[in-house]
Amino acid sequence: MSLPSNGAPGPDRVRLPRARRTRRKRVVAMCAVSLACWASVVSAQTAELAQGKRLFESQCGSCHGPLGNGGKGANLAQPRLRRATDDEALSNIIRRGISGTEMPGSPLTPSQVSSIAAYVKTLGRVAPEDVPGNPQRGKAVYAGLDCARCHTLRGRGGIVGPELDDIGARRSAAHLREALLAPEASVPSGFLQLRVVTRDGRTFTGIRVNEDGFSVQFRDLSGRLHSFWKDELDVIEQLWQRSPMTSYDTRLSVEQTDDLVAYLVALKGAPEE
Repeated sequence: MSLPSNGAPGPDRVRLPRARRTRRKRVVAMCAVSLACWASVVSAQTAELAQGKRLFESQCGSCHGPLGNGGKGANLAQPRLRRATDDEALSNIIRRGISGTEMPGSPLTPSQVSSIAAYVKTLGRVAPEDVPGNPQRGKAVYAGLDCARCHTLRGRGGIVGPELDDIGARRSAAHLREALLAPEASVPSGFLQLRVVTRDGRTFTGIRVNEDGFSVQFRDLSGRLHSFWKDELDVIEQLWQRSPMTSYDTRLSVEQTDDLVAYLVALKGAPEE
C-alpha cells in the first residue's frame, strides 16, 4: 500500500504493464485517426452536396423546379428515376442530355456533374406534392373535354399535342395546372405554331414538324400533315409561345381543375388498372 505525502494510508495504485499501456495508447490513437477520417469524409460530402445544390438551382431548377419536383423538365423528386437507374446513368444524362427530348447536354466538369448527381439523389427524400382532387373524376373530365382529339394516351388519340402516357412523371402538378389555365405560359420547348399563306391565297395554321432552307412540314389541328416548298409560300409566320389549346380557366370549376390535374399527375407510364 502506498502512503500519501502526509503519511496517511492512501488508495492502492496499480501500475499497468508497459505492453498494455502501449496497446491502450495505440487504440486511442487509432480511434482518433478514424474519427478524423470520418469527419473529413462527412465534410467533403457536405461540401459536394452544397455545390450540387447551388449548381442544380442555377443550371437545372428552371426546368426541373427548385425542389426537383418537375416543371418543363422531369420530376426528379422520386425514390427511383426511370431513366437514371444507377449512378453512371444519372451522370451520363447530366453530361450528355437525352436525345429527342428537352434535356440538353452540359459543359460541366466531371466534379460538377458528380456533385449535381449526388444532390439529385437526395431529392427522392423530398415529401411528395400534395395534389388535391380525385383522379377517377378527373378521367371523366378528360373524356368530357375531348382531350384525346389532340393528345395521345395509351396509343389512342390525336398527335397534335404532347403524348400524355407518362406526363405525371415528367411534369409537376403546378406545371400541369398552369398548362390548363394559361397554356401560352408553358408551351413546350420546340413546340412551334406556324401560320402560312400560299401564293394562291390559302392559309394554314399548324405545329411545325420539320423545316429546312427549302421546305417546311407542319401538322394542322386535325392532325393532317402538310408539306410545302418555301417558294410556294407568300408568308411563313412563326407564332412563338402560342398554343393551339385554349385556356380552361373559365370552362372548368376549381373542383374539376383539381380532379383533372390529379388524373394527369397519376399518368406515370404504368398500365391502367
